[in-house]
Amino acid sequence: MTRNTTKRPVIVVTGFLGSGKTTLLRSILSAPSMEYTAVLVNEFGKVGLDHHLLRKVDENIRLLGGGCLCCTVREDLVKALLDLLDMDQRGMIKLERVIIETSGLADPAPILFTVLTDPILQHHFYIECVIVTIDAVNGHLHLDHQPESIKQVVVADKIIVTKTDLVTSEDVENLSTRLHSINPTAKIIKSVYAD
Repeated sequence: MTRNTTKRPVIVVTGFLGSGKTTLLRSILSAPSMEYTAVLVNEFGKVGLDHHLLRKVDENIRLLGGGCLCCTVREDLVKALLDLLDMDQRGMIKLERVIIETSGLADPAPILFTVLTDPILQHHFYIECVIVTIDAVNGHLHLDHQPESIKQVVVADKIIVTKTDLVTSEDVENLSTRLHSINPTAKIIKSVYAD
């Protein structure tokens, strides 16, 4: 068997509870081109609801241990990615990319740091993009009171503003302007359902 030495893309999806992360993931995973995608889901707390919702779409999903992936269990991330590599190299799975869904309470920067600096991971993976979902109804509230929200927006390549049908177009524009002022390089996409 030939060893695959191609670097695989990692997509990080983050956003607060109810902002549309799981809906977005279901949409992404339904595309035929995403067939060989492994999904790592992290939930803050003991029960990972999103893991069960996504299982219906893709059986190659792993739930990382309790606690915030970005603060306390980076070792679990390294182990999970190394396990996926091992399974791919042994022919148990075909691995073309990885999506990491973080808890809404997570600062994604440590994930990026881990993938980019781990002596083994950096040779097998690269960060393709960071996608943040933020709902138009609670977006300003999260930005005002949850420092993690700001951290998520700062590192985002794409920001998907969801639930745009539940607020006025002026509210959506105000939130988009604020997001652009925090991260002027991120692409801002307005959506109703994060699909």
